[in-house]
Amino acid sequence: MAKVENKRSVIDRIAWNIIFPVIILAAIGVYAIYVAYSNDESNLGSPNRAMIMQAVWYLISIVIIVFIMQFDSEQLYKIAPIAYGVGILLLILVLFFYDRTAAANNGAKSWFKLGSLSFQPSELMKPAFILMQAHVVSDHNQKYAHNLRNDWILLGKIIGWTLPVAVLLKLQNDFGTMLVFIAIVIGVILVSGITWKIIIPFGIFGAAVGVTLILLVTTSWGQKFLSHWFSTYQFNRINSWLDPSSDTSSNAYQLWQSMKAIGSGQIWGNGFAKIIVYVPVRGSDMIFSVIGETFGFVGCVSVILVYLYLITQMVRTAFETKNAFYSYIATGIIMMILFHVFENIGMSIDLLPLTGIPLPFISQGGSALLGNMIGIGLILSMKFHNKDYMFSTAGDF
Repeated sequence: MAKVENKRSVIDRIAWNIIFPVIILAAIGVYAIYVAYSNDESNLGSPNRAMIMQAVWYLISIVIIVFIMQFDSEQLYKIAPIAYGVGILLLILVLFFYDRTAAANNGAKSWFKLGSLSFQPSELMKPAFILMQAHVVSDHNQKYAHNLRNDWILLGKIIGWTLPVAVLLKLQNDFGTMLVFIAIVIGVILVSGITWKIIIPFGIFGAAVGVTLILLVTTSWGQKFLSHWFSTYQFNRINSWLDPSSDTSSNAYQLWQSMKAIGSGQIWGNGFAKIIVYVPVRGSDMIFSVIGETFGFVGCVSVILVYLYLITQMVRTAFETKNAFYSYIATGIIMMILFHVFENIGMSIDLLPLTGIPLPFISQGGSALLGNMIGIGLILSMKFHNKDYMFSTAGDF
């Protein structure tokens, strides 16, 4: 911990401007989960139990946040490689001890099963990965000046620490989670100081690869070519996204029902906890349909504005610290949350294909909630230690 006098009280050192929107999102999440379970014809469990379990996960997350806030930039820098190593170990172990039932249902070997509890290690790997990327960029920028040669080396380091994660997620058959890590890497690269002489050509190459992949996955001949690397259920999700009305009783059923539910809410919604359209397992991936159906367009926009406010306050907190190491961490966390929000809402309204990405702080799920709350804890630690000494390796803006 920082060993300097700090005259600010503990209350003043807490970023309430970040905590308040998270509390609002948490309240919306508990409500939406209760409504989803109350109207789930598949009888997955008691709505009271689901709501209480989510509340318990929030309490656990609060304890973790308080713990993380005690670490300053120097300590976070030192533990980054350890956190990354533990995350890699968990990603390896899940390949051998994954939940067989979940793998049979969704095709991904990404869940541990402990009795009635499930745990997805890749969710905790996200903040560990962000810490490691911030560590790598900070270390490089402290030792080397920015020039074409050194910037290529830095880019190689960023990609090099990403490859093990990419390989393990491919073995787990979890492409959706891999997209989150790609978003994090893009954000870190953009703020790392790498010259635009590298970023622009690299971005053009990435865009070309992306366009080529889109062309392949949206055509029958392209899917046949990619069938060696992707599973049938992934192509079914793509086809359902392209034409959800073509198979509303099977592969596109969940998406179709989500669109109907959100559409039925119209401007003001059907009313508090009033559900008309059935959406399968809407407590997790399709939780946004509960908001759209009960609170309508106004409710959906309000939730998006809460996320927007949270993101802007996270950016503000990062700038106030004037600490480059913290800025890399904040960028990774912001990209992680932004991608989750964009992808989850996008897939709920057929703007994007289904990927199983949860809605931050709202969707049901302990491991996803813990991963996002760890990210919030890291942001809160920035203000908590703002007036303490700044770790020299982290540097300044």
